[in-house]
Amino acid sequence: MNTTVSIKKVHVWDKFVRIFHWSLVACVLLNFVVEEGEALHQALGYAASALVGARILWGFVGTRHARFADFFPTPTRLRRYFDSLLAGRREHYVGHNPAGALMMLALMAFVLLLGLTGYLQTTDMFWGDEWLEELHEGLASALLGLAGLHAAAALVVGRLEGTNLIGAMITGVKVRRGR
Repeated sequence: MNTTVSIKKVHVWDKFVRIFHWSLVACVLLNFVVEEGEALHQALGYAASALVGARILWGFVGTRHARFADFFPTPTRLRRYFDSLLAGRREHYVGHNPAGALMMLALMAFVLLLGLTGYLQTTDMFWGDEWLEELHEGLASALLGLAGLHAAAALVVGRLEGTNLIGAMITGVKVRRGR
C-alpha cells in the first residue's frame, strides 16, 4: 500500500487580496467594539466600504485568481459544486470554490449595505429614524454571523480538501496535501 503524501504549493492570493482581507477583518471586528456614532466607528465603516470598492475594482483588473471571472458563482458552478459534495467527491479549486465565492460576495454586499445605512443616518433626511438604525444593527449582526460561518467553513473545507485555507490567506500560497 502506497502511503506517500504529496505536497503541492500554488501561489494563489496576491498581496492586495491578502491585505484587503485582513484589513476588512480588522475594520469589522473593531467596529463591533467601538461605540456606535463615534467618529472612529464611522471612519472604520467608511474604510471598510472603500476596501470593498477597491476589491471590486481588483476583481476586474487584478491577478488571475482575484478576478471575478475566475470564480464567479454561477448557478451551474454552484450546482456542480454541491452535487460533487453530496456525491462525496472532493473537487479541488485553486482559487475560491463556488460556495466560498458566493460567501465572499455576500460579505462584501453586507459591508456596502452597512456603509450605506450608516451614511444615511448622518443625513438630514434620515437623521434619528429608528427603522434605519434597526436595519443597520440587523445588517451588522447578520454580517457577524456570516463572517463566523465563513471562518468555520474555511476550516472545514480546508480540512476536507487537505488545504490550509487560512494559512493561504496569510502567505498567499495554498499548500495541498494529498495521496
